[in-house]
Amino acid sequence: MYVAVTGGAGFLGSHLCEALLGRGDRVLCLDNLSTGRLENLEVFFRSPRFEFREIDIADPAAMNVDRWAPDQVDVVVHLASPASPPDYQMMPLQTLAVGSRGTENALRLAARDGARFVLASTSEVYGDPAVHPQRETYWGNVNPIGPRSVYDEAKRFAEALTMAYHRSSGLDIGILRIFNTYGPRMRPQDGRVVSTFIAQALDGDPLTIYGDGTQTRSFCYVDDLVRGLVAMVDRTVTGPVNLGNPVEWTVTRLARAVLRLTGSRSAVEYRPLPIDDPTRRQPDIAVARSELGWEPAIGIDDGLRRTVEWFLSRRDESPRTDRPVSGLSA
Repeated sequence: MYVAVTGGAGFLGSHLCEALLGRGDRVLCLDNLSTGRLENLEVFFRSPRFEFREIDIADPAAMNVDRWAPDQVDVVVHLASPASPPDYQMMPLQTLAVGSRGTENALRLAARDGARFVLASTSEVYGDPAVHPQRETYWGNVNPIGPRSVYDEAKRFAEALTMAYHRSSGLDIGILRIFNTYGPRMRPQDGRVVSTFIAQALDGDPLTIYGDGTQTRSFCYVDDLVRGLVAMVDRTVTGPVNLGNPVEWTVTRLARAVLRLTGSRSAVEYRPLPIDDPTRRQPDIAVARSELGWEPAIGIDDGLRRTVEWFLSRRDESPRTDRPVSGLSA
């Protein structure tokens, strides 16, 4: 197939490009490099089946899809968006734009070619959930004017827009709600909890826990998550479908695991919990199991070990960071 991947130079997008190329697909990677990195794509440039175009999918000029995607595509996977709290809080208007105009421009491409459209939404649509674990039927508990709203509401709008295209034109669409994902190619300074803890531990800095550490997340290794993405590409499931590891971990437990795996003697510091930061997050993945035949296979200890090894292998390239994690991103 010929697959267009928006946000393909990012952490998750580059892994998806790799998986698609690995099975023989042709890939058009689109990214404005606001949070994505060309170094994530370096190995792919050797492949004749890989194309990269630096483009802001939310730019009004991108409405003319023939300019940036002249060939007919079979699938569009829309991953483009800042995804960590520091990023989307520094780029609030851009985050809202890529969730609205960016999503519509990606949908225009899919509609032009009669292609399948897969939207990477997020567990953040559930906000600070009052229902636990979170099922796809839950409508969420989101503060529409809070500091996290630019990301939460951008993704909620993207889901609504995607469903509107599906209902009005019969476009083949699939919506995934992605929970906390981690692994190689995370930026050490991106503000997500796993990358922040590992970078702090390796630097000998205190691990910063926001709140009392009892808040929970469910961490899914990137290889598992990408298997779910590829399954959604290949099927006609509409969704929404939760993708994430249903094993719930407290933030304190995660910090202890990182200290153990890195051998770090870093202290742990507790700071006030940010506004609207969810206290619990755990996916119900019954739909993913039944509709996609998917569930995670890599345990967090194994996944963290692989991630620490990757960070260690790139110590000379990874900048030291003291940016605090201001929320635990999906």
